Amino acid sequence: MSIRKSRPESGARRIRRAAEASRENILNAAEALLVDQGPLALKLAEVAAAARVANATVLHHFGSIDGLHVALMERMIDQLVANVLAAVAAHDKAEPPEAALQALFDAFETRGAARLAAWLELTGEWRRLTHVKDAVHKIVAQRAERGDVSEALAADMVLIRAALAMGVGLFGRSLAELIGLPPGRTRQLAAALLRAQAAASKPKGEA
Repeated sequence: MSIRKSRPESGARRIRRAAEASRENILNAAEALLVDQGPLALKLAEVAAAARVANATVLHHFGSIDGLHVALMERMIDQLVANVLAAVAAHDKAEPPEAALQALFDAFETRGAARLAAWLELTGEWRRLTHVKDAVHKIVAQRAERGDVSEALAADMVLIRAALAMGVGLFGRSLAELIGLPPGRTRQLAAALLRAQAAASKPKGEA
């Protein structure tokens, strides 16, 4: 019996895979800095040190530190959209899908997405995230396909959920503690508001 040897990986493919791995390593390091220390930590030297690469390597992959910020937010939004869509699909007609709702708050509150979004807004870089519109349209379309709300209402629901989740992620804990409430109280109230909105949007006569 002859043993067929696997063909060696081409040099071009190895280089491409190495470049992709290097880019992911930098993004992972940047995301860890964001979550631990906030967007002010996302400076060229700090990210390079966390990723254990040279400053020039970061610039090679992203062009500038602003380019890294945008790439990181794009990746985090892609992950968020995938998680929410998966939760919506898994929970069929739960209103609203509780797992999707909690995934939304988790992404903005615990993974630092809200802080980076605010940073991009303040620096004027948010306008570069053109793929966000496509992601939102995907969520709106999937929500409207269930047939119990119009596409316009589905868009409103997505908008208010994202706005509340981002607000909770930015300063929900701080505000709650400032006025003497448990740190998770803001999230509880925001989630309750969204459940009430979802219940009010049901067609009359639907349980």
